[in-house]
Amino acid sequence: MKVLVYGSGVIGSYLTHVLCSAGNDVTVLARGKWKDQLELNGLKIRHHLQRKETLDHPKVIGDIKEDDRYDAVFAVMPYNKIGAILEQLAAANAPLVTLVGNNMSPAAMQQTILEKTVCDKQVLFGFQVTAGKRDVENGILICERAGAGTMDVGALHSEPDPKTKVTLARIFSGTGYKLNWQPDMEAYLICHLAAILPIGYLAYACGGDLTKSTATQRRLMRLASREAFGMLKSQGVPILPANDDQYYLPGFRGTMMQLVYFIMAKSKTVGDLIACEHCRNASEEMEMLDKAFEEIIARSSYYPMPNWQKLKAQMPEWDVVRKQYQKG
Repeated sequence: MKVLVYGSGVIGSYLTHVLCSAGNDVTVLARGKWKDQLELNGLKIRHHLQRKETLDHPKVIGDIKEDDRYDAVFAVMPYNKIGAILEQLAAANAPLVTLVGNNMSPAAMQQTILEKTVCDKQVLFGFQVTAGKRDVENGILICERAGAGTMDVGALHSEPDPKTKVTLARIFSGTGYKLNWQPDMEAYLICHLAAILPIGYLAYACGGDLTKSTATQRRLMRLASREAFGMLKSQGVPILPANDDQYYLPGFRGTMMQLVYFIMAKSKTVGDLIACEHCRNASEEMEMLDKAFEEIIARSSYYPMPNWQKLKAQMPEWDVVRKQYQKG
């Protein structure tokens, strides 16, 4: 099938690799030095945990052409940047567009695309569990992932329809990449912040190096997420993926999550690729997500979140974070 991946960061690049592995006709939209590297040398990925390297040669473009038709488009851009490409996605000649990544304005973005689309189009939302970093100068991407990769995907408030599920399954056929159908991606994306924002707070508190964190801080991180999930449930937000809040409660799952935090802190390479690299290079996105989540918290002023506030107070103010990490 003919597929366009709009965006070539860590997540977009691994997605491109998977789609190429499935035998699709894959085009990737990239810009700058990374586009030059892709055109010259192809997409080279070092899969850290799997201890292997792969090389793919997707088509590379700098802009969407009106006369090009695709069976599906995956837009993989940071939350602070994806709003700027909505009209381009609307102009894409494709029946299916999936916005992949953090998103606290999915309904508004869907409306913009559908109001301006040039053809009948369905909009989905997805989240792919992949981390890593790009070494632009050497033309290689270092990828951290478990297994063949997964994407949680669905419509705003429903699973994809049966026909769309078949299309997506065909696109990823034979790769081992798992598609998890979600019934409410708006709720899913909100819940995701309850899990990741405390990690970001601690990463910034430790100067972008989780190896400097203490056991007390890591426990505080889990307690903060526990409070956030409780706050969302008090507002009637469905917890998605289902039972994800159980990883922050006492018991086996909570112990496993605490172990994950420990590994992130003690393995500088793993922790850096999973959490710190993103916090350093996406501080603007993290700030926007934090502000959006604070608006949700404000709706539940009666719900106590002392551990959340205590953890967040340990990181610098956002203006300090911006000066420390933003480039240019």
